[in-house]
Amino acid sequence: MSDRPIIPRHGGYRNLHAYKLSEVIHDATVVFCQRFIDPRSRTTDQMIQAARSGKQNIAEGSADAAISKKSELKLTGIARGSLVELEEDYRDYLRQHVFPIWDKDDPRCQKIRAIAFDNSGASNRYRKDINFDPYRKFFEKTSPEIAANTAICLINQATYLLNRLLLKQEHSFIEEGGFTENLYKKRKESRET
Repeated sequence: MSDRPIIPRHGGYRNLHAYKLSEVIHDATVVFCQRFIDPRSRTTDQMIQAARSGKQNIAEGSADAAISKKSELKLTGIARGSLVELEEDYRDYLRQHVFPIWDKDDPRCQKIRAIAFDNSGASNRYRKDINFDPYRKFFEKTSPEIAANTAICLINQATYLLNRLLLKQEHSFIEEGGFTENLYKKRKESRET
């Protein structure tokens, strides 16, 4: 009989860089809305909920992975969709207030993206301690143009990581199967011994 557990390892979402960036995006969006959008506005509620959904669905998908790889994939996709929706809200804000939307190759975007990376010489390695602190000044002390464009940069980083996570989850599902398949295999092995 196989030593492989029926319920696979799951959780650990707090170590995912996509989750950490999503948490930063949620905190940043709360500050942005408090500073620049009417608190009674439907937009405030929508933006904060989209930011929250991006973060929470990563956590829920990770927990659900124990029983359903399909749910894990679906919830990670919903997290990505929520962040894309939030990006559109920031783009709308910039367009409607006649602020420029920075190009992804703009030096200011590169500077913001670089904050998440380890400066120890390892190229393209994310810092383990990604949190809101190094981004705080962009949301608490700058103009709405800088804050919104910073948020878009962070969202693009997070969605890139979520796209990679979805590919990894898809591969895992194909290679290892889901809970129901593994339960069936264990029952079959048990009957054969």
